[in-house]
Amino acid sequence: MLRSRINSSVAMDEEIEIKWLREPEEHDYTAAANSYLRLLYTERTAAGHVEKLQHARMSKFKAKDIFRASRLSLLGISNYHVKKDRKKIKAGQPLSPLLLIRDVKNGNVVIADGYHRLCAVYSFDEDAVIPCKIS
Repeated sequence: MLRSRINSSVAMDEEIEIKWLREPEEHDYTAAANSYLRLLYTERTAAGHVEKLQHARMSKFKAKDIFRASRLSLLGISNYHVKKDRKKIKAGQPLSPLLLIRDVKNGNVVIADGYHRLCAVYSFDEDAVIPCKIS
């Protein structure tokens, strides 16, 4: 399990430890292939991206850099899924690493799985280092 310590933005004297699984969970790949990626790509292309992600090595990037590269907006802490992931972080439950795809054609990073986890982590610390697989 990977860990990173951050100071909570809620209470500066409160230290929150974000725990991470060593590898993404299998259902993360399935969710990426069957949901989000199929909105962007053909079924065949989406499956190819997921296969590459399954064989990719683990990497680490800061939360703020993933957001910049993805060009996505930050979801607020009132979002149901972000709230759920924030509770997991506070409870010390490990999160699954993110799945990212480099979209060279459009010059950005696609968050294939883990957008809500990213937003939850960012709400504690924009400089938090997040484990992920990227292809």
